[in-house]
Amino acid sequence: MPAKDKLIIALDVETPARALELVNQLHSVAGMFKVGSQLFTAAGPQIVRDILAHDSKVFLDLKFHDIPRTVAKAAAEATRMGVRMFDLHASGSLAMMQQTVTEVNRICRNEQLRRPKILAVTVLTSLTRDDLRRLGVQAGVESQVVRLAKLAREASMDGVVASPLEIARIRKDCGRGFLIVTPGVRSAKTTWDDQKRVLTPEQAIAAGADYIVVGKPIRDAKDPSAAAREIVMEMERGGAGLRTKARGES
Repeated sequence: MPAKDKLIIALDVETPARALELVNQLHSVAGMFKVGSQLFTAAGPQIVRDILAHDSKVFLDLKFHDIPRTVAKAAAEATRMGVRMFDLHASGSLAMMQQTVTEVNRICRNEQLRRPKILAVTVLTSLTRDDLRRLGVQAGVESQVVRLAKLAREASMDGVVASPLEIARIRKDCGRGFLIVTPGVRSAKTTWDDQKRVLTPEQAIAAGADYIVVGKPIRDAKDPSAAAREIVMEMERGGAGLRTKARGES
């Protein structure tokens, strides 16, 4: 897969007009666009349809977390919208994830729809070990991430959303075919903002991420297209390093 197809741009903006402006600017330099809670709440499902109409792919990042039936039905509607991938919280339970996978498979089979990739959110990249302790989770961040990733794999999820710092452990425990979508990615030239567990694009791809999610460093750049291309070049360097490592291990 070309490096640019592994770049997901986060459209965390206030208006659909701004979101579509970015899609027009960036659809040729990125593989997918993330629609999260802010934009979806402001614009509704229509923004997903509008992005798809621009021949672009959508990652619907609403992090569903509710009783199993409710999440499964929400997942069915996400599937009908035509998104390429969507996510839910792994902490919602094994049953929630399993029921979601079953419902999406049923909808795709009965309605002849393309099946989206279903991802489990592990531990948000803004959280630290102290944050988890305050929530009653005594395990360290990496241990909790890997525990939830293995639960997601047991539920037949396609992969996880996890910080770049946990990629190696997830790969070891969940295998090469398990997707890892990685936020918490920042160029060495930019600030971390509210992200706590961060690597550069080159480091994230070299570690084995399948996709990286980048928002603010591209959205707020004077030239978003140039900023995206620079990140893709960093990703290409990371991919070259990963291939070199793989040859050395073979």
